[in-house]
Amino acid sequence: MSNEASHKPSSPLSIALAWLVVLAPAAWGVYLTALRAANLFK
Repeated sequence: MSNEASHKPSSPLSIALAWLVVLAPAAWGVYLTALRAANLFK
């Protein structure tokens, strides 16, 4: 049984919020890693 009839397209806002939930912690981790790596080269 297929549920294609009940499938609704995602709104751009919900897609943007989902990416924000994923990218915000990832960006924070990259930022902290860059700061700590910079201390190694001082």
